[in-house]
Amino acid sequence: MTNPLLDSIQIESAPNPTAAVIWLHGLGASGDDFAAMVPELELRGCAPIRFVFPHAPTMPVTVNNGYVMPAWYDIFAADLVRREDGPGIKASAAAIEALIAREVARGIQPEHIVLAGFSQGCAMALHTGLRHHARLAGIMALSGYLPLAGSLAAERAAANQHTPIFMAHGTADPVVVLARAEDSRQALTTMGYDVRWHTYPMPHSVHPKEVADIGDFLRAVLPANAGKAAPR
Repeated sequence: MTNPLLDSIQIESAPNPTAAVIWLHGLGASGDDFAAMVPELELRGCAPIRFVFPHAPTMPVTVNNGYVMPAWYDIFAADLVRREDGPGIKASAAAIEALIAREVARGIQPEHIVLAGFSQGCAMALHTGLRHHARLAGIMALSGYLPLAGSLAAERAAANQHTPIFMAHGTADPVVVLARAEDSRQALTTMGYDVRWHTYPMPHSVHPKEVADIGDFLRAVLPANAGKAAPR
């Protein structure tokens, strides 16, 4: 028996989308968090995009005294990586894979899908995207880190070895400290990934310049002809 798909908000930038962005929110938030950003992205020049903003399941979170909240996995300590919730991460990865599969079933090929996430959602985008069996258009990793980094070398998929990774972080982030993101960037770079690194003068949030840079990235990886049949 398969689990039901995650509930999500869906927004189409234009009719008949030929590309998709699956965007994962952070701990304690919801799919509403980034839906309002779509009009700010200046998507002229992009393929028609279906944005999917799923809602994470709710669960007790250890670092928050067991308080039940939307979360992709449990967090045991503030440093994020000393002890990690491997089963929880893998369960959410399976749920995200089901969302990718739905887009493929709706006619959007994996190479026209971007997996994006903020904070804990960023961790899930990196974990899932780099292990996905088919090439994705790109990965957007915002204000987060690479989870289960020690297993990536053995589990990564060759299909996404050259997938561009937009990685952005605030220089004053007190939640996922800059050094944690820099360690993740270094691990990815050492493994040969195409990391486009950006920093902004901000805490654990989103910067106006970052929004513009995200729009640039989407125009580059999901151009107007993405997903369209070649002329005969």
